[in-house]
Amino acid sequence: MSTLADVAARAGVSKSTASRALNDSGYVSAETHARVTRAAQELGFVAHPGAASLATGRTQTVAVILPRADRWYFAELLDGVQEELLTGGLDLMLYNGADGSEGRARMLDHAISRRRFDGVIAVGIEPEAHEIERLLKARRPIVTIGPHSEGASSIMLDDRLTAHVATEHLIDLGHTDIAFLGGPADPQRAGFGDALRIRGYLDAMAEAGLEDAARIFPAESSVPGGYAAAGDLLGNKRTRPTGLLAVCDETAVGAMIAARRMAISIPGELSVVGIDDHQYAEMFGLTTMRQHPREQGRTAVRLLQERMQNPDAPLARRVEASALVVRNSTAPRG
Repeated sequence: MSTLADVAARAGVSKSTASRALNDSGYVSAETHARVTRAAQELGFVAHPGAASLATGRTQTVAVILPRADRWYFAELLDGVQEELLTGGLDLMLYNGADGSEGRARMLDHAISRRRFDGVIAVGIEPEAHEIERLLKARRPIVTIGPHSEGASSIMLDDRLTAHVATEHLIDLGHTDIAFLGGPADPQRAGFGDALRIRGYLDAMAEAGLEDAARIFPAESSVPGGYAAAGDLLGNKRTRPTGLLAVCDETAVGAMIAARRMAISIPGELSVVGIDDHQYAEMFGLTTMRQHPREQGRTAVRLLQERMQNPDAPLARRVEASALVVRNSTAPRG
């Protein structure tokens, strides 16, 4: 079996130069890179990942921290992350833990103590829990998807503006009784993104002089969660809103199913708007605010690679806009 020393000897370079050329770590001229690659092919040499890690001090692995993986947004985002990591020859180490759980706290401590990764992509980090500060102790480059944090590059949807535009769409259609469906029973305990969406809804209602009509109904961010909560919200015809903004498309779809089972016409009696442009949104004719989680995942990997290759590279902050996609779940107030 050929060794790195054999490759270096055939290419007429040192072992360290051969290692840099084969692992694309550090500068090697194009001519030398081609000569080393050709020598490796002629000798049938394949670099061992473990040996490369020992030589370079890198694991070629990125840790990805998610609150959960069973929702469309997180699954799409994870697909984008994995696609880009594979393109860059990097492996993925997944840590999955629900917000605020003991398991999540242990997971973060475990990730920090092991440090068997070159960088971190953290999704849905909650600023109040000081999670980013704990991750920074690992002394690895970090990219967050969600709230911006000092010491890390970040990508985030402008959640507040997104909900504001969605609410304005309903107001422009003549709706004055518009409810928000989503978030916990205590808005003060809402996660970072949900809290911003609630704030955007309240801003738009206030700007239209409708602050006294604003109503927030708690619901889980899922189809069953939207279905269950909409039963109480829509059951009484005298208090039923004519417009509904859901915290995400899954909640919106659940509300639409509940409405149809109660023979409530959409959009004749109830206009519904979601946020995300979930894969089911078009199927249900749902008007929504579009975002691109798969591309967010790819971008996060690219930003992380910049910092992995050059730790002194400036931190980046990307704030994404969301486009209104009008379908047939909204109409002028009857």
